[in-house]
Amino acid sequence: MTTLMVRDPFLAAPFRLLDEMFRTSGNGSRVTGFTPPLDVRETEDDYLVMVDLPGVKSEDVTIELNDQVLTISGSRVPVDTGESQLVERPYGSFVRSLTLPKGVDSDQIKADYHDGVLELHIPKPAEIKPKKIAISSGSHKQIEK
Repeated sequence: MTTLMVRDPFLAAPFRLLDEMFRTSGNGSRVTGFTPPLDVRETEDDYLVMVDLPGVKSEDVTIELNDQVLTISGSRVPVDTGESQLVERPYGSFVRSLTLPKGVDSDQIKADYHDGVLELHIPKPAEIKPKKIAISSGSHKQIEK
């Protein structure tokens, strides 16, 4: 049997799927909010957060940092063209919150948005980065007896 473990270094909402299930309108057929999927990658110098937001304009996305909690929120509006025959794509508001490590410099966080993917580059605090110790190649003298 295979076990799938998901590592979430930022303590994202553990009940995301349950939240989506209950976020329906009165008739239960249309989703009026959604939780965009995200990936968190770690490099030697920073964390990379990638959030899938197809159909969401960058001006409809807000990114805030308050007491180590990074919050990404916004909304996607439904398409009003033609008569609906099938509606499966969620629309409405969304919020994702991630707890960042202590010491993150909020002024150094960079956000890019292209092809429906929001990318956040969050530099690691200096105390979290591994410290490299250089090995000197100088010669040492032997002690003569």
